[in-house]
Amino acid sequence: MSDPVGERLRSYYQSIQGDIPADLTTRVDRTLDSTAIRRARPAWRPAFGLLAAGAVVIIVALVVHSIGPSPTPTPFGITGPSASPSASAAESPAASPTIEPSTIPTTMVEASAPPTPTPTTAPTQTPTERPTPTVSASPPMLPTPTATTAQFSLTGSMTVGRDGPTATRLKNGRILVAGGKARTGSVSSRTAAAELYDPTTGKFSPTGSMTDARWGHTATLLNDGRVLVAGGADFMDGADNLKSAELYDPAAGRFTPTGSMAVGRADHTATLLDDGRVLIAGGTNSIGLDSAEIYDPATGKFSATGSMTTARQDHTATLLADGRVLIAGGTANGVTGPFGTLASAELYDPGTGRFTATGSMSTHRQGATATLMSDGSVMVTGGRDQDSTFLGSAEEYDPATGNFAGRGAGIPDRAQARTAVLLSDGFTLLTVGWNAPGATAATYDGGHYGFYTAGTTTLDIACQTATLLPDGRVLLLGGMDADGRPNATAALYELGGQS
Repeated sequence: MSDPVGERLRSYYQSIQGDIPADLTTRVDRTLDSTAIRRARPAWRPAFGLLAAGAVVIIVALVVHSIGPSPTPTPFGITGPSASPSASAAESPAASPTIEPSTIPTTMVEASAPPTPTPTTAPTQTPTERPTPTVSASPPMLPTPTATTAQFSLTGSMTVGRDGPTATRLKNGRILVAGGKARTGSVSSRTAAAELYDPTTGKFSPTGSMTDARWGHTATLLNDGRVLVAGGADFMDGADNLKSAELYDPAAGRFTPTGSMAVGRADHTATLLDDGRVLIAGGTNSIGLDSAEIYDPATGKFSATGSMTTARQDHTATLLADGRVLIAGGTANGVTGPFGTLASAELYDPGTGRFTATGSMSTHRQGATATLMSDGSVMVTGGRDQDSTFLGSAEEYDPATGNFAGRGAGIPDRAQARTAVLLSDGFTLLTVGWNAPGATAATYDGGHYGFYTAGTTTLDIACQTATLLPDGRVLLLGGMDADGRPNATAALYELGGQS
């Protein structure tokens, strides 16, 4: 039986090629035979084959999709089933994807935490701004005094006019005022008189007199509440200064003698140490002194300690937070001049009993004030330079570096007899200077390293001492009046009308 398919193939090939090669005839015959076999197979097998092939194609496609590269972002965002609404431009620098409004977080989160979008149903949502953190200034900004604020006011007058007294705040809040030069007739001489100021009544009242008249002495509040009074000038020329010391007992209202120093001293310093002893340093006894000694309240005696690196009088001494004592400035030979006034400073270590040099001030200073600030630094203010010019500048000592640094443009005035005190807020340094017949005050703002005017007065007061009262006011007293006589007038200062 002839095969019509085979005949048509042979006829087609012969029409385009000519004679049919023998090997092609054989291949055609084999192909036709296999076709005949497939036609003889059951009908379900082709269907099964198609299903199997389709399944393989689907599986392969899924595998390729799962391991293939991520979809390429388009200029309008990421497309495809794997696109995530949290995708951002950071995943593809070339793209700027647009996030749907529903995926914007309702609140801002900290930068350190991964963002967790919270979908909302609103069509649009504006993110809530985080407030910018603020750092509190330390120290706080000081209030600016106004011209109408009555910062200076008179208080009761002392029983005796005094130039160069000491003023010591007792543990009961009253102020012990002792010694100085007083006027008798037309002559001023040292006095032994002492009195107490009561802040609650604003009045002075006499208390027991010292065993020795003193001027240029020191008064130190001890831990047990008594006051150590030491040294001072004996004669006006300071040629034979006092070795003696005495103790004031507030409970008894009396002075009693205690041990004497090894050498007479005036214009020295006395510093209460952390262990309750008192460091007496420098001073003069017709010549400048470099020696120092320690008073022990437990024994009532003085004992020698290491000497300073240079002789000093009219210098400052400040107890640091670490227990050491900063000694700065003064005069070396008892006279003011290019070779007398000092810029150098040194440290006393109670543990070793030795003085060692530290950084020097930028300005030579005699009769300056030194105040321990709340951050542990020491502010040295005013004084006189080697030309006897009253200074309006200040510099700050940093115990961590051992260096001084200038602070601000200086105090707004060049008043004489400047004194300074740290107010009860722990940050405000108040300096007060006397310009007869009046006084002017300035405050230091540590946040801006500057001094600012804080009031003036035309009251005929002097202000050799400034003593912080329990209620935050400052008692000012001591010095000369406008006529050059020891002044009995005392005043109170209240910063900006606030205690």
